[in-house]
Amino acid sequence: MSNHIHKLIEEGEHQMLDFKFEISDSKKIARTLVAFANTDGGRLLIGVKDNGAISGIRSEEEKHMIQTASEMYCIPNVNFQAKEWNINGKTVLEIIVPKSKYHKHRAPDHNNIYKVYIRVKDQNILADGILLKIWKYQNNKQEVRVTFTESEMFLLKYLNDNKRITLKEFMKAAKISKKEAEKTLVNFTLINMLKLEITEKVIFFSLYEEDQ
Repeated sequence: MSNHIHKLIEEGEHQMLDFKFEISDSKKIARTLVAFANTDGGRLLIGVKDNGAISGIRSEEEKHMIQTASEMYCIPNVNFQAKEWNINGKTVLEIIVPKSKYHKHRAPDHNNIYKVYIRVKDQNILADGILLKIWKYQNNKQEVRVTFTESEMFLLKYLNDNKRITLKEFMKAAKISKKEAEKTLVNFTLINMLKLEITEKVIFFSLYEEDQ
């Protein structure tokens, strides 16, 4: 039975897997829960050090802190499944978080302001403003209208000659406002003309290709 945990540990931390030596802050763990739920879901192994060494959970209180994180510090609550594994006398807590279908969950930042987090590689990062706009349109199922303005045509030509572009690069190259640039990128993404590449620092946009 413990082979399951060993196989996960061998993967190392990544976008859908995180190790925690201990749970000492429910607000901090809430950010991990919402990041998983807002992205692709994932697993949290508690009682495992960053290097993969199994230390075991330190107290029963850690189980309650996970529940507290979900119920008190995730808006809306993040559903999860908890499993306990006994490995050489040490208890590893596996928290399984499914991808959320309907909501974008928020958790408190260091200033106790609730914000949307996503998971990028092995990091929990704040969702970019343009990504929040895309989600808002998707959730509201708003109609998207593309009229192929001068700036929209510029973007298509630019991406035909270059692989990708950021919001700031688009604003500078097309000499347009942030508002207009965001609107174009959001609209083209919603109609699947563009795809996103989310990194820890910035979002890149490139032409969407069916065969990719």
